[in-house]
Amino acid sequence: MRYPDFYDQAPSITMYDPLARFLGAVEGGIIEYRYADAVKVAGHSCPTVASAWLMTARALEALYPKDVAERGAVRVGFQQDSTSGVTGVIANVVSLITGATQDTGFKGLAGRFDRRNLLFFNDAVGEEIRFTRKDSGAAVEVAAHLQHVPGDPRMRELMSVCIAGHATDEMQREFGRLWQERVRRLLLEYAHDAQVITVRAV
Repeated sequence: MRYPDFYDQAPSITMYDPLARFLGAVEGGIIEYRYADAVKVAGHSCPTVASAWLMTARALEALYPKDVAERGAVRVGFQQDSTSGVTGVIANVVSLITGATQDTGFKGLAGRFDRRNLLFFNDAVGEEIRFTRKDSGAAVEVAAHLQHVPGDPRMRELMSVCIAGHATDEMQREFGRLWQERVRRLLLEYAHDAQVITVRAV
């Protein structure tokens, strides 16, 4: 799989998965997720996928400031419905990292490792997403403000031509390059920008 170099330069997310440890799937239960994993889940790379990655990373850093975040131990609530805008896309990325699902996740073993009933939509949260630790109840709300990372003004015209099927191969490549350049800037230049990804303890 060939992809832009910046995928590997983006912040990674390390999780401790007790189920993976219990079943011997990963040594010590430590799993490192890379941005390329989110791209595989979504089937594409865009500012939405990148913002989902960053919101999850920032939320977990805030909830587990001294420890590795535990997969399957975080409740995730979305303000919007699953079919509203890009909420579903974001939820898929969040689920990949945290293990949280509605009712399709692992049912558990003898009452342990249950991944169901951890993902909620139309939830009573003040921001885009709320992440809550099951053990302590500590919670943070996060939101992405992508207007602070504008794309190249040429993208709009190129997108119209490409979608209409009138673009040359060179125009299509240029559109893709400009599109991914905005994603690169978001992941590498704005990953810790408090104006772009807001984190608030609740």
